[in-house]
Amino acid sequence: MITILGPTASGKTALAANVAYRMNGEVISADSRQVYRNMDIGTGKDYDDYIIEGREVPCHLVDICNAGEKYSVYRYQKDFLTVYNEIEGRNKLPVLCGGTGMYIESVLKGYRLLKVPVNKNLRDNLERKTMDEMKNILEGYGDLHNITDISQRKRLVRAIEIAKYYSDHNTEEEKFPEINSLVTGIKFDRNSRRKRISERLKKRLEGGMIEEVKNLLESGVSEETLIYYGLEYKFITWYLQEKISYDEMFSQLETSIHRFAKRQMTWFRRMERNGIEIKWLDGYLPLDKKVEIVMEWYYG
Repeated sequence: MITILGPTASGKTALAANVAYRMNGEVISADSRQVYRNMDIGTGKDYDDYIIEGREVPCHLVDICNAGEKYSVYRYQKDFLTVYNEIEGRNKLPVLCGGTGMYIESVLKGYRLLKVPVNKNLRDNLERKTMDEMKNILEGYGDLHNITDISQRKRLVRAIEIAKYYSDHNTEEEKFPEINSLVTGIKFDRNSRRKRISERLKKRLEGGMIEEVKNLLESGVSEETLIYYGLEYKFITWYLQEKISYDEMFSQLETSIHRFAKRQMTWFRRMERNGIEIKWLDGYLPLDKKVEIVMEWYYG
C-alpha cells in the first residue's frame, strides 16, 4: 500500500489519483467528513482530480453515509479492511489518501478494534463536570493510545466513555492485521500553506459552499449537527443564523482552517515520533515529478 497524507489544501487528492492511475491502483479516502453525502464543497471532494486522461480512478469511502449519521474510527477500520481486501483481490494497489491522522494511524498502527456502547449514566454524571475535571478523569485511565481529539466537550465525553469501557471489561480484542505501507506526505512552508488555504476558501465560497449548507439545512440536517462538523459547516451555519456577518464568518473560518492545518501537521509529527516513517515531498514540485518520486520510493 501507498499512503499519501498532508494538511488541508496540500494537493493530496491529485497526487493520490495520479499515483493510482500510473500504478494500477485505487484510492481509499481517509477523511472523516468526506464519508458524508451532500457535503461536497466544504469537505473538499475534488471529484475532477479522479478523472485522468478521460478515465476515472476508483475512490472508496467517500459518500458512504448520510449527514447526521454517526461514523466512528471503529467503523472506518471495518470499512477500510473490506475495501482494502477487495482492491488486493483485484490485484490492484491500494492508495490511502487523506488528512485525518486518526484514521490513517488507526490502520497503519492497528488500533484495537472494539465497539464501545453509549453509557447514559456516565454521560449524565459528566454533564456537571468542567472540561478540566473531565480531562483529569481521562488521564486517570492511563493508556490512551486510542484517544484522539478532545478539544470539544462531546469528544472528551466519548473518550472517557471508551476509556472506562476498556477499564471495566476484560474482553477479547479483535486484532487489526498488520499493513505495510510506504507513507509519503506533502509539505509547504507555513506562509505558503496559509496562502493556499485562503485562496481555496475564497474559491469555495464563490463556488456555492453557502448554498451547500443551506441545502443541508433544508434537507433536514440540524443546525447542531452542522456546527458539530466544524469549520466551514459551523461558521456558515452561524452566518445563516445571522449570528455573525459575512466578513466575520470569512475571517473566523479562515483562522480556524489555518489552526486546523497546524493541528494536522502536529498529528503527523507525532506519528513520526511513534515510529511511522513519513517521506516528505516538497509541495511546490510539479505533479508529474511528485508521482515519479513516489514510484521510485515504492519500487526502491
